[in-house]
Amino acid sequence: MGRKKVYGMTLMLMCLCSVASGLSFGREPKTVLTTLCFFRFWLGFGIGGDYPLSATIMSEYANKKTRGAFIAAVFAMQGFGILAGGIFAIIISATFQASFKAPAYEVDALGSTVPQADYVWRIILMVGALPALLTYYWRMKMPETARYTALVAKNVKQATADMEKVMQVDIGTEQKEPTISANTAVKSSNEFGLFTKQFVSRHGLHLLGTTSTWFLLDIAYYSQNLFQKDIFSAIGWIPAAKTMNAIEEVYKIARAQTLIALCSTVPGYWFTVFLIDRIGRFTIQLLGFSMMTIFMFALAIPYDHWTHRSNHIGFIVLYSLTFFFANFGPNATTFVVPAEIFPARLRSTCHGISAASGKLGAMVGAFGFLYLAQPQDKTKADAGYPAGIGVRNSLIVLGVVNLLGTFFTFLVPESKGKSLEEMSRENDDPTEAGAEVENHSSDNGTVPV
Repeated sequence: MGRKKVYGMTLMLMCLCSVASGLSFGREPKTVLTTLCFFRFWLGFGIGGDYPLSATIMSEYANKKTRGAFIAAVFAMQGFGILAGGIFAIIISATFQASFKAPAYEVDALGSTVPQADYVWRIILMVGALPALLTYYWRMKMPETARYTALVAKNVKQATADMEKVMQVDIGTEQKEPTISANTAVKSSNEFGLFTKQFVSRHGLHLLGTTSTWFLLDIAYYSQNLFQKDIFSAIGWIPAAKTMNAIEEVYKIARAQTLIALCSTVPGYWFTVFLIDRIGRFTIQLLGFSMMTIFMFALAIPYDHWTHRSNHIGFIVLYSLTFFFANFGPNATTFVVPAEIFPARLRSTCHGISAASGKLGAMVGAFGFLYLAQPQDKTKADAGYPAGIGVRNSLIVLGVVNLLGTFFTFLVPESKGKSLEEMSRENDDPTEAGAEVENHSSDNGTVPV
């Protein structure tokens, strides 16, 4: 269907489902939750399309010298989104908390979920659609990428016209009519499909590398994100949930998470942007996984030391560094690399498979950590509650997961300073006339567009 068309469809799906999530309805709490899950599923469907398209479109527009920085910058904007979301949650929860003046006995009778809390989560979910909706106009004004038009749609003339429009230059009529070799290159890129023998021999290990590293990263990364509040409560940085009403809990958790994002998450993203085309993707990913492993073990092994109030700041610093090296590391590079190393026809698809394996890791991390982080309490286990291995041992498990990510990084090739065609071996196939394309020449491995 093309990058541009699906890009617009995924955006509208995300915006509509964000608003619909906030309007989740039902007479009973279970019905509301069921409706919410339905809309969040389709929101995820839209995000699942947006991930590979954002990376692929930028990779196909950028030049090989600055391509890594441009793709990483697209992903780094997520950091500002995290900050904006956290700040907005703080403002909304503080506003509603100030307006809630129920006496203490009424709060006890209501439990932790005060009536105003129902408005808080709905507003926060719906407002997320507004900044995304603002990008729709520019997405629709953007032409289809020249590589898709030439290599997949096989319309070199239209690709040239689109390039002239984007670059605001006249490429010249002599290049609008492709030579035989150019036509041959366009055709050869489409001769094998996904999971064919030729694909597996060329890119099988690459796909294993991108899927496994993204899977392992997200086990650790989403566990940390989703259960920050449990870790912060365990070390006493924020009060236990049972001592706060729901709005107060949103405020304090959002404040803690926003501080982490400001001091570590956002700087980590932009370190990647500035250094990825200097030191390379492989080095950044290897460094990130290694440092995350070290800091996880540094938190877990002397865990009892960090639980003392006087040591909370040290724990928060080390914990923040794991987020810094996740983003100045595999959380950014796993997004960048799949958009560079696969052939044009399968580029978005392989990136989507890699991202999907990451979200599978997120599911494993979410449910796994939910179980593992439960206290080792035999009384709770006898009462039917899950008895986990505690926060300390959970951090050790996440450290091992990051260590595995370090090893699987060696399956991912370095793409710094190389063209997309050079990385994907786009023109390695024989020509129609039976002449072989010279595999060892980087010049012949570059599509004219």
